[in-house]
Amino acid sequence: QVQLVESGGGLVQPGGSLRLSCAASESIRSANAMGWYRQAPGKQRELVATITKGGGTSYADSVKGRFTISRDNAKNTVYLQMNSLKPEETAVYYCLYQSSSCHNDWGQGTQVTVSS
Repeated sequence: QVQLVESGGGLVQPGGSLRLSCAASESIRSANAMGWYRQAPGKQRELVATITKGGGTSYADSVKGRFTISRDNAKNTVYLQMNSLKPEETAVYYCLYQSSSCHNDWGQGTQVTVSS
């Protein structure tokens, strides 16, 4: 099981930016994909962004053009740069590691609060 530790969450004003980090306990080079999901109170967990082993990225329509997912294989870390944040994006953000056998491991999450 891969351990994932998210960081970078916090309180930000609407229109502001945050960068989330997800540090993995082992190499992410062989991961099939890594991603970010979020879960707001009373709502289901939803996909935000993913990045594949080959570097391909995909995003939820609601964040396209504002969020960017990236990876640093040397640091075993995945990032999520979030710009122009909206109050409705307040949620716990979770990191996902999908192994080559498609087993999923999740981090504990980091809280992002967008409020004035």
